[in-house]
Amino acid sequence: MMWFLIILCVSLLGIGVLIDWWNKKNGKGFDQEENQKHVSESERAYVESYMHNAKNDHSDGPF
Repeated sequence: MMWFLIILCVSLLGIGVLIDWWNKKNGKGFDQEENQKHVSESERAYVESYMHNAKNDHSDGPF
């Protein structure tokens, strides 16, 4: 059973690497500026709030 899980994980990682390589080879990159045009205001506010809170959580050090 353990070998099955190891083989499954390695094969899924391998498939992901192959898909990334194929997309980069064929020029199917992601344009960040184009993606920003299609984000709703509520999603933008949520992400900005999350990033602000994450920054404040770690401003006093890791502990």
